Amino acid sequence: MAKDTLLSLRNSTMYSVFVRNYSDAGTFRALEEDLPRIRALGTDIIWLMPIHPTGEKNRKGALGSPYAIRDYRAINPEYGTIEDFAHLVDAIHAQGMKCIIDVVYNHTSPDSVLSADHPEYFYHLPDGSFGNRIGDWWDVIDLDYSNAGLWTYQIETLKIWAQYVDGFRCDVAPLVPVGFWNRAREEVASVRPGCIWLAESAEPAFMTFGRSSGIPMASDGELYSAFDLCYDYDAYPTFDGVLTGKNTLSDYARELNRQEIIYPANYVKLRFLENHDRLRASYLIRDPKALVSWTAFNAFQKGCTLIYNGQEKGVTHTPGLFDKDTIDWNHGTIDLSDLMARLSVIRKDPIFADSTYHVRAEGDTLIATHTENPKSPVDPAGGRMVGVFETKGVPAVLSVRKIVPDGIYENLIDHTKIEVAQGHLSTDGSPIILKVEGKENG
Repeated sequence: MAKDTLLSLRNSTMYSVFVRNYSDAGTFRALEEDLPRIRALGTDIIWLMPIHPTGEKNRKGALGSPYAIRDYRAINPEYGTIEDFAHLVDAIHAQGMKCIIDVVYNHTSPDSVLSADHPEYFYHLPDGSFGNRIGDWWDVIDLDYSNAGLWTYQIETLKIWAQYVDGFRCDVAPLVPVGFWNRAREEVASVRPGCIWLAESAEPAFMTFGRSSGIPMASDGELYSAFDLCYDYDAYPTFDGVLTGKNTLSDYARELNRQEIIYPANYVKLRFLENHDRLRASYLIRDPKALVSWTAFNAFQKGCTLIYNGQEKGVTHTPGLFDKDTIDWNHGTIDLSDLMARLSVIRKDPIFADSTYHVRAEGDTLIATHTENPKSPVDPAGGRMVGVFETKGVPAVLSVRKIVPDGIYENLIDHTKIEVAQGHLSTDGSPIILKVEGKENG
């Protein structure tokens, strides 16, 4: 694990922005106008999807994938100028938020600056032409990190952007050598101490495909030596399986509990219900009460909470990556903004930063969780947070005898009173989060 990873990242909320489709204008300036609203959600960190020019050769769609980058050291002119970008980052900081940008270091567009100036930095097919190792990524060509010059160029590029931003979200990080990421972290710290490093780690199926195809791929455990946060993709397929009926809640609980023992003690997961590569949560979870419960559960989990732009309004359509596909902010299924804001306040409790975490499933629809810290330097008072989430939003009764003493508690989400009697807790289907103070918790 990166030794200087801040546990406070577990108290944080991250908001992901695809600038092109965030607004009709699709510019930095248009995004800047909306920063107060984003901050009001409880956002601590804004992640900007790639801000660089996209390639034209082999372009997918009319505008191309933002992940097929032509020039790592330039700004996409569709979004504005470098001055507009700097102004946006200053405005993000003025709102009390940090800013991270996407780093796409496994590949470039076929017509990239690097492919023209340094063809030796690239992976080549047996016939000597450029190529890539993932077949359906036909709009990009892979880089070859056996070349020491590439390491130097890429790290110098990171140091340029670190003068502006607070960190980096690193695309398909497992495909780039961990040694590179370790060196990058060390050198970038000279420009941006406390730089945030987020790895887009891989789902198990992708890892299996890569390694069986002879493509070196790093596991989450390896990536944590250089990164502060990894994606929750090791558990996401089981979550998706719960929604589709392939898996049970007990399966999902086991996956989450396993994370507590296989990763370093200060691991931080990026917890999400959706992102730009996955279907919208409101598309997968059509019942509003169920969506509220899953949203609250996701925020309760140990790690940093991700909101993908539009998620807060219950937007069901996932914006396309290759064309202009503006988010329809006015026709979502449910406005979750107030809930998300409240959850972000709850997550600031020190217990979420340093504690053990346990998930259990009760039947087919009820998740009971608690995060516990009898005492730590972060939270000297100790205590326990307990979450009860009925994933179908229906009334239920749960035994909490071993984790919550009998008494009257406040639901921190909506301030209603929750009675625990004879070791049982009753819910009308709404999510519950309550705190049990002190070390002696029954």
